[in-house]
Amino acid sequence: MKRLILSALILLSFSAFSQEKEVFNILLIHVDDLGAADLGAFGSDFYETPNLDQLASEGMLFTQSYAAAAICSPSRAALLTGKYPARTGITDWIRAKFQGGSGLALPTDYEENGDQKLRTPTNQGFLPLEEITLAERLTLVGYTTLHVGKWHLGEAGNHPEDQGFDINIGGNDLGQPPSYFDPYLAQNALPDYVLKNVPPRRQGEFLTDREADEILNFIKNQDRNFFIHWAPYAVHTPIMGPEDLVEKYKSKVPGVQGNPTYAALVENLDQNVGKVLDELDRLGIRENTLVIFTSDNGGLIGNPQKPVTVNLLLRSYKGYPYEGGIRVPTIVSWPSKVAAGTVSAIPIITMDWVPTILEYLGEFKPEILDGQSLKAVFENPQKENSRDLFWHFPHYRAPDVVPYSIVRSGDYKLIYYFDGSEAELYDLSTDPMEKSNLVQQLPFVASQLKTKLENWWKKTDARLPRLKEYPHFYRRGSIEIKSSKDGISL
Repeated sequence: MKRLILSALILLSFSAFSQEKEVFNILLIHVDDLGAADLGAFGSDFYETPNLDQLASEGMLFTQSYAAAAICSPSRAALLTGKYPARTGITDWIRAKFQGGSGLALPTDYEENGDQKLRTPTNQGFLPLEEITLAERLTLVGYTTLHVGKWHLGEAGNHPEDQGFDINIGGNDLGQPPSYFDPYLAQNALPDYVLKNVPPRRQGEFLTDREADEILNFIKNQDRNFFIHWAPYAVHTPIMGPEDLVEKYKSKVPGVQGNPTYAALVENLDQNVGKVLDELDRLGIRENTLVIFTSDNGGLIGNPQKPVTVNLLLRSYKGYPYEGGIRVPTIVSWPSKVAAGTVSAIPIITMDWVPTILEYLGEFKPEILDGQSLKAVFENPQKENSRDLFWHFPHYRAPDVVPYSIVRSGDYKLIYYFDGSEAELYDLSTDPMEKSNLVQQLPFVASQLKTKLENWWKKTDARLPRLKEYPHFYRRGSIEIKSSKDGISL
């Protein structure tokens, strides 16, 4: 089936490329867990990121950029396919084999969730081969493709090399590295808890340094246009950093942000982005290389008493439906196309990168895309956009996240909870910290947004939680609880 689809796309590309097209390289950097305020250019009060700050000054900074989900795997699938997570079926993070993952499970069942009142859809455990990735689309038009770093979209048979990448360095079912230090093994390592195609090289070498080095070697040997999907394992747990940088931050006065090891991890990432950009300059190809830098979800809190990071001026963290969970730092640099020092406040989302790249490749229109090309925004940062954005997380997440969907329409954002909890409505133009729930004051607006959600569920064939059969009895301690469609009683 996939070969038939690819063949059809090849035929379509012939007519599409009779139009005017661009010829350019692509470096797409998709960082793991980098918070919206984790770069100097985005307001960090502790981390030092001179290379990325320089990149922002040379290109366009997006102040309202969103990840497709508050967690990693759904955003990664959305980045590669241009489709909402609800449409691909990957709506939660995928458990690796060493974590007891469900292998190549299809989302056909529902989870019971113990005493919770909802059955929730089983998450799909892989990106289906039938999905056409950005790498496969670019292969059709002559690009050499490289994946470096985190994949987290399925087990063997569903790795980057099975989804259009010529070379895969580091990508398998792992969502985090066993260790950031060569030989990249955890204590008491399990056989399946190993990075793919990253053999030990230099004892103690830092993983992000290794990733950048592999990219430099790749770029030096290219005679065709290339697409690099660099998905650093940084800045995900385990929180580790080069010793010299950790010591540097231990002696630095903290701000609201103040974790020295995380700061070292962030600065090391910045250093390596700088190395790759310098190589593009040295080879004389930076002018015509589209560089996209973004993150897969908001920053991680970890221990609230000693947080990994703080999403300054935004509410909450990774995994939550608030802005701190889904807002991410995004920079685009393309000297021949994007004016330096520009800022855009237009809301954008992960799925936008596929149609953006494809439009520059000659108006090549694929079958289904949920994103929107940003070419016009690159040309005019003040361009307005009236579309709605959606998120769908039909799962429970410890300790306090219940299944939800979100719609942002204009400046209004509605969080709808499937368990019957009161919805939350915020006006982000006046309340970016999401402190004042307006659902009671603006019931008509809330109703309109709920209708938009319902229509979007149908459009994307989103799988929804289900109420358990009633009456349903369960125990909490010594108390017997009866739940009904009208609620619960003791």
